[in-house]
Amino acid sequence: MLGSAPGLSGRWERLEPRPRARMLRKVLHAGLRTSFHALGRFVASHPVFFASTPVLLSILLGASFSRYRVEEDVEGMLAPKHSLAKIEGNLVDSLFPVNRSKHALYSDLQTPGRYGRVIVTTRKGSVLDPVHLDTILKLHKRIYQMQVTVPATGVNSYNYSFSYLCLPDDKNVCIIDDIIRAMEEIQSARTSNRSVPILRYPITQLADGRQAYIGHQLGGVQGWGPSGAVRGQGTGARGEGVRSARALQLTYYLQAHGSLMDRVASQWEKAFCAELQHFAALHPKLGLYPSTSSSLRTDFQFSSVLAHRPLMASLGACGVLAVLCCSMRDCVRSKPWLGLLALLSVTLSGLTAAGILNLTGATYNSTYLGIPFVMLGHGLFGSFEMLSSWRRTREDQHVKERVASVFEDVMLRFSGSTMLHLMTLGLAASPLTNMEAVRLFCRTATLSVTISYVYMLSFYSSCLVFTGYLETGYRHGCFCRRVPKPDRLDSKPAWYRCLMYTRYQDEAQTTNPPHEVDHSPAQMPNSNLTLTHAHTHPHTPNNTAAHGHVHVANSTHTHPHPLPLPLAHSTANTDPNPQDSHLLLGCMRRCYGDWITNTYVKPFVVLLYLVYISFGLMGFLQVTQGSDPSALVAMDTATVLYTRAQQRYFSSYSPVIGFYIYESAPYWNASVQRDLLEYAKGFQRISWLESYLNYLSDRNQSTSQPRENFTHTLRHSFLREPQFAHFADDIIFAERGQGEEPDVAASRIFLVAKTTENKREEMSVLLDTLRRLSLTSRVRFLIFNPSFVYLDRYAAAVSSPLRHSLLAVLFLLGLSSLAVMEPLVSVWLGLTLLSVQFGVLGFMTLWGVELDCMSVLCLISALGHSADSSGPLLCGFASGQGDSRTRWVRVALERHGVPSLQTLICYSAALVPVSSVRSNLTRTLFRCLTLTAGCSVLHTLAFLPTLLTFLPPSKSQGQRPEGEGQRQEVECVEMNDSTRVVDQITTV
Repeated sequence: MLGSAPGLSGRWERLEPRPRARMLRKVLHAGLRTSFHALGRFVASHPVFFASTPVLLSILLGASFSRYRVEEDVEGMLAPKHSLAKIEGNLVDSLFPVNRSKHALYSDLQTPGRYGRVIVTTRKGSVLDPVHLDTILKLHKRIYQMQVTVPATGVNSYNYSFSYLCLPDDKNVCIIDDIIRAMEEIQSARTSNRSVPILRYPITQLADGRQAYIGHQLGGVQGWGPSGAVRGQGTGARGEGVRSARALQLTYYLQAHGSLMDRVASQWEKAFCAELQHFAALHPKLGLYPSTSSSLRTDFQFSSVLAHRPLMASLGACGVLAVLCCSMRDCVRSKPWLGLLALLSVTLSGLTAAGILNLTGATYNSTYLGIPFVMLGHGLFGSFEMLSSWRRTREDQHVKERVASVFEDVMLRFSGSTMLHLMTLGLAASPLTNMEAVRLFCRTATLSVTISYVYMLSFYSSCLVFTGYLETGYRHGCFCRRVPKPDRLDSKPAWYRCLMYTRYQDEAQTTNPPHEVDHSPAQMPNSNLTLTHAHTHPHTPNNTAAHGHVHVANSTHTHPHPLPLPLAHSTANTDPNPQDSHLLLGCMRRCYGDWITNTYVKPFVVLLYLVYISFGLMGFLQVTQGSDPSALVAMDTATVLYTRAQQRYFSSYSPVIGFYIYESAPYWNASVQRDLLEYAKGFQRISWLESYLNYLSDRNQSTSQPRENFTHTLRHSFLREPQFAHFADDIIFAERGQGEEPDVAASRIFLVAKTTENKREEMSVLLDTLRRLSLTSRVRFLIFNPSFVYLDRYAAAVSSPLRHSLLAVLFLLGLSSLAVMEPLVSVWLGLTLLSVQFGVLGFMTLWGVELDCMSVLCLISALGHSADSSGPLLCGFASGQGDSRTRWVRVALERHGVPSLQTLICYSAALVPVSSVRSNLTRTLFRCLTLTAGCSVLHTLAFLPTLLTFLPPSKSQGQRPEGEGQRQEVECVEMNDSTRVVDQITTV
């Protein structure tokens, strides 16, 4: 072997790692490379089987799309799965169910299974103007009388109206909003020429004496101030008169008990939206914004429908650029079909994963739109790495040996990046994740990446074998017909010669004189290139040909360690015709590598990295959580339009907050009364306790009475008054014993807070404040609003999967550094992942993206994408020994920078059509994935090449051995032969 050559053994030994420190790593590394070499040879020996099996499996599993189901429970998917708000909501439903309310319902507090809701706005004037008021009441009447037929056809069809589906009160009359009763009173007064009753805001008094909160039913209110002055919108005090209002909100609650009633209610919701659309066309002066219980689910899943054509366009654009990236001027060595076959491999793996999900009963949601891009980035990089490694193999080798060399060179790194993908996605898919949408996405993405990896080893590798046989037979890379030799090609037209241009092996031999050595920094070969076995003598290079002690090993033995750089340069397949090489490879070799490692360019790159970190930190400090579900639905849908109208006209007050006292409390105690009144102080409130205490005071009775007197007066006097009868829905009595007054087992009051534009942030602060207060209060209470389900611990639920995935990656890198990779490679890769993640998080915030479940999914996938991009470059740089850092950076860029650049080009082309989808979800997806690709390639092609030129790991310079009289050089001489095989003879 090489050790038999005197002088080379000392140089080779100095390049070997210390055996005691790295023995385990060497053994594992060599064993894995040998295993992948054997796997590559096995795949190359059975290409038909490995090409046909994935196709047949995908077709069989693709037939399972008849079981395709869409996720129905959007709230359970977008809200934290385990939260205190959900427990509190279940307790509230058990104490005060919606069906128990017989007098009034608050549209933003009670959320039954089915409902229809509409916001009515005016283009000009007030909704309380006579013409608009009459129109709104006419709309209410039409909705009330609207009927649906279920089933639509058949003998057993029945007509159902709102009066049959509504929630009835104690008089078996449908519960309607209090603002409707107030408007009917105003209309009746105007019709009979009576004085119009004063409508106060946000709490008004109805004709029966009952006080009603209408802050969530009347919006854009301007009130009368002192001395008749007009107050601004939403600035009125408690109970001031309403001068004008720009918006009105109506809610219609439906019963949905049983499958039949649920189907009827679903049909009624559709008819409700259709009726409003027809009514809006007849009355253009009014703006109608409907919303139903199924609007969020429908609009959330509508993003998938809108993305169908852009995804097809993405696939087409990516395919075109993949073909161009795999093409060369040399028609034989060009591999355009491999670009399309790489996309086909990703498509087949996605089809297989979808079939498995269908067979297992899984459901689909719009967050799955990001999974094809996770597979695309990982699969494209692996395919371009394999193609780059194929072009570095010796052309005189057999196709099986070349494929085995590609597996040995690429698959260890590709398997490592796949493990990073599976670790990040798998941990986020574990029960540790509290966000169901994140868990489902990561579970599906883990399955898809696994299948994509298997198909890359089988389907794409077998396609590489077929194209290799085409190249061996000198067939055109696109048309698959044999390319004629130059003597026959000269008689053809110019366009035909250009189309059929190739370089035959005998041409390459004539262009390289036998003893002409090129010492330029040529393309680095595979680390598994064959070491030539030669017995050299201290003569001139010509003596090499004179002696017969030359033996060339034809890749029957591969060395697991990289060659020293001088030997690497000499054994490299020096390109005699630079114009024949790949365009990007030529640019990287002759232009970009020298430019990025230039001494005068490095300070600017370092400055650019400092600017990158500065802007990333600026955005990181401004990260906001996006707990609003409407930010994940398609644009211009009912949910978005309704949410905008609600934020515009109904943002002056918070949603109605239920203050629930769930244990028996001594309400007759003066100190307890003071505490409860103090808790409600500062809120707009509908409180039975406050009204009852005022009732006692008006009757000159003491508010601090014995329990029996307090409860007796409450039950038999206060609750029997017409204006206070509705408070019976807010109190639960528990029987004590025969002849004793029952206790107040539980009760509730309603609170409304004054808010500003940052409504959700203020609600989150209010929730935390009242919860802390409940821990120290003598009265056991809880607060609840349906929006708390999204707010409660949302930041922790969203960020925990990302945090766990990042820790898992760092742990995996640390573990692999002990066995497989160089420790410094793990350190550099971990720092690169942190830097990319930090930059993506900061820049997406500056781009207007909030931290919601979709952006977190993109951040989790960014870990694997950045590892795909930067990992091979770091491994290639760290594996080299000898010579300078700059030289090895250029070699690493040439070998691994080009696949990264090709992946970026195709990946960016696939993302561009997604930006045209009118959806908030796809907009977040596009921005986050664009930043991920940009930050990853910026680190791979700019930051890392610059930093590695002056930061560890160091490159040991070869010292001249003692007693060595002259500098020894290794050169590779090509010998002409009549056969196609080119013998490489190493001389010293």
